Amino acid sequence: MTTVLIVDDQPLQRLGFAMLLEGTPGMSSVGEAGHGGEAVRMAAELRPDVVLMDVRMPGMDGIEATRRIVALGGRTRVLILTTFDLDEYVYAGLRAGASGFLLKDARPEELVAGIHAVAAGDAVVAPRLTRRLMEAYTRDAAPQSEADPRLATLSDREHEVLVAIGQGWTNTEIAERLVLTESTVKKHVGRVLAKVGARDRVQAVIIAYDTGLVRPGDGG
Repeated sequence: MTTVLIVDDQPLQRLGFAMLLEGTPGMSSVGEAGHGGEAVRMAAELRPDVVLMDVRMPGMDGIEATRRIVALGGRTRVLILTTFDLDEYVYAGLRAGASGFLLKDARPEELVAGIHAVAAGDAVVAPRLTRRLMEAYTRDAAPQSEADPRLATLSDREHEVLVAIGQGWTNTEIAERLVLTESTVKKHVGRVLAKVGARDRVQAVIIAYDTGLVRPGDGG
């Protein structure tokens, strides 16, 4: 059973999400919060698999709540819900440790699939959309040196894989371009995430930009 905490300052929005979850086999809503402070408290108490996190809320917003929930450790992952696909708050949320985001007008099946993906440790943001988001966010940022300690333990192949992840390539594309099997790519991706301390592919993309491995406009 995948357990979900719903966080939104709109009661009707929370009700709609709860009805969808309770009507989905293998999924359950374990609580609802109307603001970030309440979300942090309930996440610590309930330890849900996934937190559906609104961004704009009175008091503590969804970005700070995400940061604090991630800092709690454990299995709980945050899926940000937003009204706009290029909302600057989404970028901040990803940097705060969220495992991805969906638009609030996503179809019910997309939301359910997104929750399942995040609960399984994957990222919800599609690779192509990830690339667009990260390029927009980092366009004016000065990248760090590639001598970042997070990269020190990567093998040459793992280094190539991290660059490919940062450029938004799927596992299939990485396999084709690096002439590897998809199962081998999956193993490399898993090792890369572990070595650089990334929770998922979205966080790996951020690290690739932060360390200067990938710059806006790179795409291979």
